[in-house]
Amino acid sequence: MSRKRSIAFLTALFLMFICLFSRSGEAAPYKVLVVMSYHESYPWGMEIKEGIDAELAGISTLKYVYLDTKNNSGGGAEKAKKFYDLYREFRPDGVIAADDAAQSLFVVPYLKNKVPTPVMFCGVNEEPDVYGYPATNVSGVLERVHIKESLAFLQQLSPSVKSFGCIMKNDPSSRGILTQIHQESVSYSARFVEARFPGTLVEALAMVKKMKTKCDALFLTPLDGLKGAHGEALTTQDVTPVLVRAFGKPTTSENSFNVRSGVLCAVIKTGQEQGSTAAKMLLKAMGGTPVKELPITRNQYGKRMINVSVMNRLKIKPKPYFLIDTEFVGEEK
Repeated sequence: MSRKRSIAFLTALFLMFICLFSRSGEAAPYKVLVVMSYHESYPWGMEIKEGIDAELAGISTLKYVYLDTKNNSGGGAEKAKKFYDLYREFRPDGVIAADDAAQSLFVVPYLKNKVPTPVMFCGVNEEPDVYGYPATNVSGVLERVHIKESLAFLQQLSPSVKSFGCIMKNDPSSRGILTQIHQESVSYSARFVEARFPGTLVEALAMVKKMKTKCDALFLTPLDGLKGAHGEALTTQDVTPVLVRAFGKPTTSENSFNVRSGVLCAVIKTGQEQGSTAAKMLLKAMGGTPVKELPITRNQYGKRMINVSVMNRLKIKPKPYFLIDTEFVGEEK
């Protein structure tokens, strides 16, 4: 009996290894094309990728492509055309399109109501009807920046803040954020004065110096792609410290990398949340749930963040209870 049991156990073990080995050679059940609006090293896009990978990497073949519209907005349409050729060759089971440029340049002209493939967007700042969403095959995650909460947080650190202005990159996402400000500003605890869209660092500095005379605080969007003195594309990490020091007063923003680059504080959104949510919705659609049963949603969560280096430079000494549940960072060089 003991010998028979041993043989049965070894046989079961052998079959288990055969099963595992055969599965390891199988292709992932889904193929997913992910179209990112910006460049591969853009921190916000990297956050979204983390969220997507957390949900899909183990069960999908993921192919990421990048429109690079922060650095080369004029080349986005040509890249989108090539990505559509790739879409037809790759034949994905689903598509994720991140941020606004991917909607206007890729999803709307090539996929929306034109193919059966389910498409989920994330990081979209414009109103969905700008792109004709929802569509028969398109749903996703709207991005709404925590501006009201960031201003309230800023005023806890610096109660003298009564007004603010914005320096924004001239791109679809920033224009969507400005639309949000116009819709919400009546509920803000600080008065909105104006928004400016520089094309170069020199222009941005001139705008900031004028804004300093009109506003108590400055709101900055990511400024990747702003041109330097020799026409080179700068990063948010290059530009932010220069503008913050020129302004010389409290600043706020929307992303963790803005705060790490020199903004005083913010209630940040996360790309991980939006990427994960879009991926979960796509999984349902690829599994057979009709897209019309997956309503458009929006990001929910925010996290308080303070740059301690900037806080000390501005000689701000907040009351300790204002700092509960806050992440502290230093200024990255």
